[in-house]
Amino acid sequence: MPIYNAPLLEIDAKETRRYAGLMKAEDFPEEKIKEAVEEGQLLAAPKGIWEEYSYDAKTQTVLADTPVTLTGKSIGKHLADCERVIMLAATVGEDIEAAVTENFAAGNYAFSVLLDAAATTAVEQVADGMEKAISRTAHKDGYEMRWRFSAGYGDLPLTLQPEMLRLAHGEKIGITLTESLMLHPRKSITAIIGLSRKQNNCPAEDKAKSGCAACDKIDCPSRKA
Repeated sequence: MPIYNAPLLEIDAKETRRYAGLMKAEDFPEEKIKEAVEEGQLLAAPKGIWEEYSYDAKTQTVLADTPVTLTGKSIGKHLADCERVIMLAATVGEDIEAAVTENFAAGNYAFSVLLDAAATTAVEQVADGMEKAISRTAHKDGYEMRWRFSAGYGDLPLTLQPEMLRLAHGEKIGITLTESLMLHPRKSITAIIGLSRKQNNCPAEDKAKSGCAACDKIDCPSRKA
């Protein structure tokens, strides 16, 4: 179970603007966003962890010591022909979340929203870095990677969150679950990445789609254009 501790050298300002719902607010001061991403970089404590498992695509089952079946048509299609899967978890810690709460309580509403967006951007960047690290080994071993897929995407239910966290060993980097199945610290994610040797069986259009492009929640305020 590799641990990922790469430093967060910067937080993407454009993505922070998007997560804050400001993509169409052309007159919003860039210095405010810069201030939030710089504060976020100081507060973020990026950590990640992952584990690799055999996978039965026919039954959509992760073949761990205690097998887990992934329910839903979307994940079945996404992992079609995959032989192995990576279960990952990532977080940027509690300090940045505490600062968001403190700023909101102090009436700094705009900065609180921007800092929250910077934290979201940060954890996604951590996961992106993990994917790059995983891909180097996967490609060396002859596998093609599918982009990461989280509970709540498509029809993969949030009720699988406990199993995804367990399979990724997320507790080893301090991630827990609330009774309502929300991750804690709040700026944390779990996801699954498929590994396939069959490069021609996944439709080209499915390979090209990832993230927002592959999500059917078209009314999401953070959706990329």
